[in-house]
Amino acid sequence: MKFFSWLILVLVALVLILFAASNRESVSIALWPLPDAVELPLYLVLLGVLVFGFIAGELVGWIRSWRWKREARRSRERIAQLERELDGERSKSATRPAVPVVAR
Repeated sequence: MKFFSWLILVLVALVLILFAASNRESVSIALWPLPDAVELPLYLVLLGVLVFGFIAGELVGWIRSWRWKREARRSRERIAQLERELDGERSKSATRPAVPVVAR
């Protein structure tokens, strides 16, 4: 499985390198309300958009996982508390003298 992921990574890197080498022409980037425009190579624009999209997606996923992480942390704390109580009860029952059971 590790080999497969490395193979995919190498293929993606190769495609990105070929894209960057093939698309070095400058493009003009402007935001509507701003008066200035920036001249950048096409590959930088596309790679910048991809990086921005990746970071935005990771941020959204991280924010959405807060609820589940909080619930998991509370569950772990509750389990630890119950295990401590169980250990305390077990130690109490181990120190008590055994009471003989009389059958009737």
